[in-house]
Amino acid sequence: MAWPRDDAKLERVRALMGERGLDALVVRAPDNVVYLTNFWGMKGYDACVFPREGESVLVSLEASEEDAARAAWTDDIRLFHGYDPADARPPTARVLELAREAAAEYERVGLELSLGTQASDRMVGEPTTFTRAWFDAFPEAEDATPLLAEARALKTGQEVERMRLANEIAAAAMEHCKLVIEPGMSEAQIAAEWEGFVHGEGTGWEGKVELALGFSLVWSGPGIKTFTATTSRPVVEGEPTLFEIWVCADGYWCDHTKNLVCGELTPRYRELEERLTAVYDDAIAFSQPGASLAELDHLIRAGIDAMGFPGQPSHPIAHGVGARAHEPPYAHQAGGGEIAEGMVLAIEPGCYIEGGGGLRLEDNFLITAGGAEKLSPFPDGIVAAG
Repeated sequence: MAWPRDDAKLERVRALMGERGLDALVVRAPDNVVYLTNFWGMKGYDACVFPREGESVLVSLEASEEDAARAAWTDDIRLFHGYDPADARPPTARVLELAREAAAEYERVGLELSLGTQASDRMVGEPTTFTRAWFDAFPEAEDATPLLAEARALKTGQEVERMRLANEIAAAAMEHCKLVIEPGMSEAQIAAEWEGFVHGEGTGWEGKVELALGFSLVWSGPGIKTFTATTSRPVVEGEPTLFEIWVCADGYWCDHTKNLVCGELTPRYRELEERLTAVYDDAIAFSQPGASLAELDHLIRAGIDAMGFPGQPSHPIAHGVGARAHEPPYAHQAGGGEIAEGMVLAIEPGCYIEGGGGLRLEDNFLITAGGAEKLSPFPDGIVAAG
């Protein structure tokens, strides 16, 4: 999707490059390519050379020429062939060659040397990762990952607008599932309803989304166990069906956990919902500019401990969202940092019952001068189906 060039974002990156004395960044992770060029590649082969001064270079697969010309914020697009009868090498070799040529004039170059995760390309099924040749080609490169993490932690107005679209699509898909979920359906069947709505209705959403993709984990009743797969277990009446869900809309993401119940919620789960909501609300109220990220982690985990779930949850309880579903900053007691205006945080306390069952609450929150603004229009807590 063509968006106006986000100069506020790009100038922040350039200012950080100036502080570190970097002349150019050379990036290949699809989320960093989206972040710097607005182009979301099809196969993840693409690269960007982003200078502190001057025009960026996008290196793109020749088959994506039309997409790149429409979406990219640079006119300097250098194309390579997926197959070249005059060059028997794989396409990744041609990408690297073009990236090295584009970066040759710069003395101090930053590379993604410590990238922990990367978002998927539009094809999704086989994210393209880095080979040793990519790193060997820039032997004097400095690590640009901390710089990019710092820049990406604060969202511009355009980024927030794009994330609101992802949030709206995710919420609309939950409204759809609220109407069609029934006891006895399998977890996989209701997950497919959610994912199908995201892709089918989210693509083209409000004329602003070229491609929407949904990713889900759905568990019901005793099937609720973090870090397990969706299965053919049935939707359980009277107990929550938990949707751990992400939407990617043209390279910008949301990350939610929402809950539906068919029929009357059991007293045990009603009590669990009330107590976990209190922990969640305290965390949201705490999330003000200047608050400690480490203390946010401690606050949530202490609240869950007091509920009778010591050592839980096993997943992060707060993290950034943007051009990835999980990105810095992370709330972690061994880490540092403060919450700042302009961050978008996923806040997600959860507690899990031994043997199966449990509850998680999660939404995305824009940190403003006045506190945390919830981005999803879908309610938190356990929502009655129908």
